[in-house]
Amino acid sequence: MITVEATGPLALLEDLGRPQCAHLGVSPSGAADRSALRLANRLVGNAEGAAAIETTFGGLVVVADELVWVAVTGAPTQVTVAGTPTASHTALPLHPGERLAIEAPPEGVRNYLAVRGGIEVPAILGSRSSDVLSGLGPEPLRSAARLPIGQPRGRLPDVDQAPTVQPVKDLALWPGPRSDWFTASARDRLLTDSWMVTPDCDRVAVRLEGSPLDQRHSDELPSEGLLRGAIQVPSSGQPLIFLSDHPVTGGYPVIGILSDRACDDAAQLRPGDSIRFRPATRPGSDR
Repeated sequence: MITVEATGPLALLEDLGRPQCAHLGVSPSGAADRSALRLANRLVGNAEGAAAIETTFGGLVVVADELVWVAVTGAPTQVTVAGTPTASHTALPLHPGERLAIEAPPEGVRNYLAVRGGIEVPAILGSRSSDVLSGLGPEPLRSAARLPIGQPRGRLPDVDQAPTVQPVKDLALWPGPRSDWFTASARDRLLTDSWMVTPDCDRVAVRLEGSPLDQRHSDELPSEGLLRGAIQVPSSGQPLIFLSDHPVTGGYPVIGILSDRACDDAAQLRPGDSIRFRPATRPGSDR
C-alpha cells in the first residue's frame, strides 16, 4: 500500500485507457502523456500499461506503508524523498514511512508516479483510468486515499536514469479529414502562424488562440467520430486539440490530426505557451 497525503491541483489514476469502447460512446481516456506513463512503468519493471498516478502541476505527496520501488517521469521537475532532493526519471526505493513529494514543474504540466507492481484498483471496462469528461473510472485522488499495489513480476531493469525531455512546442500533424473545408490561406496559416495556449485547457482539449481559420463551407457538418490529437475548428475559427478524455463525436470540421508523439507533447502544454504546427513525415518518426 501507499497512502496519498496531498494531491496538488489534480491527481488521477491512469493507464493506457479504453481504446476499444468507442462503439459504447466511451472515450479512450488513459494517460494524457502516454510516453511518460510507459517510461515510468518500464523504469520499475512493470508492464507499460500498468496504472500509475498522473499529477497536474505537482503537489503530490505519498507515503510508503512498505518498501516499494517508484519512478517519476513526465515534465522535468524536482522530486524529494524523506525531504531530500533526488532525481526524477529513475527507479527509487521508498522505505516504510518515507514521503515522496513531486514539485510543480517549471515547464510542462504533468508527471507520472509509477509503483513497482502497479496500482491495483478495480478496473472498469478493462481500464483503471479516470475519465474527467464522463466521470467513468476512479474518482480523483484525495488526501488519505490508500492505494493497493500489485505483485511485482520480473526484475528491475538495469537502468540508472532515463533522459529527461523538455516540453516540445513544435507539433507534427497530418491533414485532417475535413481540411478541404478550409480556405487555402487557412491551411497555410495553420502551419506558418504561432498559436497561443489559452487558460481554457484540461484533459479534454487544449484550446488555442490566433488569427481565425476561415472555412470555405457554411454548411452544418453532421457529427463525426473524433480521435485523440484531432484539431477541430469551431465557428470562432480558433482551433482546439483534443486530448485523452475527448468526446467520441464532434460536429465541427477537423483540419488536422497530431502524430501520436505530438499528442503526448500537447498534453504538456500550459497556458501562455506559444506553439507551432509542422507537417508530419512518416508514422512513428515524429515527436
